[in-house]
Amino acid sequence: MHTLTANEAKTQFGDMLLKVQREPVQINRNGKPVAVVVSVKDYQQLEAMKLQLLQAKIQRGRSESDAGLTVDGDTFFNDLMEQYKE
Repeated sequence: MHTLTANEAKTQFGDMLLKVQREPVQINRNGKPVAVVVSVKDYQQLEAMKLQLLQAKIQRGRSESDAGLTVDGDTFFNDLMEQYKE
């Protein structure tokens, strides 16, 4: 992943837009990561993956619910976000 400072991202915005077509670009401010810029294609793929994971969790939850195994909402979404991070 390419990394830019916030100032570089501002002054090299056009170049950054070209870079994100190849790979995500991390933006750092004061040496700390604050954002990641991705292409529309990558963003759409991430959103589609999140939807698939959510649908799979819902389907699994229905099966578990039918079997008497349930999980609370906080646990469900925490598990979902952990899978998303991987």
